[in-house]
Amino acid sequence: MPNYPFHTIASAPEKSKPALAQLQKAFGVLPNLPAVIANSPKLVNSLVGLFGQVHSPGLSEAENQIVLLTDAVANSSTYAVAFHTALALQQGISSEETAAIREGGVPTNKRFRALSTLARTLIEKRGHLSDQELDSFIAAGFTKEQVFEVIAMVAASTITNYAGTIADPPLEDPFRQHAWRGLQQKTETTAAA
Repeated sequence: MPNYPFHTIASAPEKSKPALAQLQKAFGVLPNLPAVIANSPKLVNSLVGLFGQVHSPGLSEAENQIVLLTDAVANSSTYAVAFHTALALQQGISSEETAAIREGGVPTNKRFRALSTLARTLIEKRGHLSDQELDSFIAAGFTKEQVFEVIAMVAASTITNYAGTIADPPLEDPFRQHAWRGLQQKTETTAAA
């Protein structure tokens, strides 16, 4: 597996610096994952462009975190699962709801369940949703336009989830308590018992 350097704003390629500065301002620190993604100005700038759209008015930040955590689990991105678990809890999402997603299930809250189900289905079916799947999402109180908002979040997640899996950055201290082993490892452990 290639070894990617972690960049600071000062050490990053020139075209990555504004994106890193924006992410550092948003999070208060520069997380390890974007510090690695900065090796590619194209990728880090694509992430920041999507990041700005995903976190603009539309779905609530708690709802965004439900989608982003679901995507991380669906893509088996250990870094992103820990990161978005921490952010979801900060947004007031209960530990029971985050645990359900981390275990491959769905939240009990109707809106969260609809968001999580749509996000996972988009990934698993590569966008080939049935009318019933779309109708179920809208029946939970969402609009047909919000389906596209979830697609934007899936796109942003794809960048961070895939890059995180390839680069495998270490978790920062605030996220270590939310480390995730993955669904397959859990299934294998359960089967062996």
